[in-house]
Amino acid sequence: MLTELPSELVALVNVVGWPLIQLGWAWLFTRLPARWFRPPRPWAWERRGTVYEKIFAIKRWKHRLPDGASWFARGFPKSSLKTADPGYLRQFIVETWRGELCHWAALACAPIFAIWNPPWATTVMVSCGVILNVPCILAQRYNRIRLQRLLHRRVTTSS
Repeated sequence: MLTELPSELVALVNVVGWPLIQLGWAWLFTRLPARWFRPPRPWAWERRGTVYEKIFAIKRWKHRLPDGASWFARGFPKSSLKTADPGYLRQFIVETWRGELCHWAALACAPIFAIWNPPWATTVMVSCGVILNVPCILAQRYNRIRLQRLLHRRVTTSS
């Protein structure tokens, strides 16, 4: 703890902190140009998506995650696939990368809570950041892999 604040203020900043961080990054990321987001190739171990299905049982819970991008005017809704058109799939793939990076940026803010919290509370707040962001990161990566496979199939069958 770098600074001493009244406990009421600490509680308020802790409760309001994560929503502000999440929404702030989401707002910013929805305004950045899509050309800035070039999705990387999947790692070899995640290429088929089975690690997400077997280890993380992602199919059981990913539909419960909120789609924060749809809360903003410029956001790209990612809760369902609207079409299998290759252009749309390419855009969706870019948006999964944008979403993943947004969650990484939010998670990178976790150490900020150490400024006004004692170590035990910092651990709680960092844990909250992990719980809020890691499932979304996993879902974005899993969806991107599936969309890339679908795009590949659509492009090769239409050629």
